[in-house]
Amino acid sequence: MASFLEIIKYVPVLIAALLLGNWFMTEVKKAKIQQKPWYAPYLSIPGILVLLAISLPIVIRFFLN
Repeated sequence: MASFLEIIKYVPVLIAALLLGNWFMTEVKKAKIQQKPWYAPYLSIPGILVLLAISLPIVIRFFLN
């Protein structure tokens, strides 16, 4: 029972990751249709959130160790 409750704690994080990934992919598709540069989706709100989600754990790990 305890392991089931631990798994349930991860569900909101996974849902948020799915929503953010879907939002970012929508921006990528829009940029391709509009023939923008490859980095254009990263300058949008979901792109910045993705970059923060990737870099924040690395920065925290670097400064805490």
